[in-house]
Amino acid sequence: KSMSLLQALVNNPKIEVVDGKYAFKPKYNLKDKKALLRLLDKHDQRGLGGILLEDIEEGLPNAQKAIKALGDQIIFVNRPDKKKILFYNDKGCQFTVDEEFRKLWRSIPVDSIDEEKIEEYLKRQGISSMQETGPKKIAPIQRRKKPASQKKRRFKTHNDHLAGVLEDYSDVVPGKQ
Repeated sequence: KSMSLLQALVNNPKIEVVDGKYAFKPKYNLKDKKALLRLLDKHDQRGLGGILLEDIEEGLPNAQKAIKALGDQIIFVNRPDKKKILFYNDKGCQFTVDEEFRKLWRSIPVDSIDEEKIEEYLKRQGISSMQETGPKKIAPIQRRKKPASQKKRRFKTHNDHLAGVLEDYSDVVPGKQ
């Protein structure tokens, strides 16, 4: 048993072996707020989006203090599962959009276009779309129960050569005499 436990420790992505000792290995090893900002900026430039707050907190000592100090250089977004994601707030990308353009944008109906068609169009243009990365909520399947009396079972007949000899009992309800 101890061998499989050691194997599990070695294979754990959150644990690294340093000089024969097991140490916690955070996803992002950050030493200060500048390192955090660089990481978020690099993530943003590569089009990777944001980083989970919990991943940052485990790799940055006094993470909350550093985040507070960075102020509006960071944007917070709450996922549907209440987890927070941090994004780099690229000030160079802030611009005002003309009201006339906004009206034109809002006037274009997209109800008739499904997501697959949009995805297809983007691929043809050489644009990779952002897939939803949040946890998906699976709606429970609603099953309607029909009263047993309405059910009429249909059986396939494979004994066609015995037609007329065999009797049909398909309308007999089991358990009732």
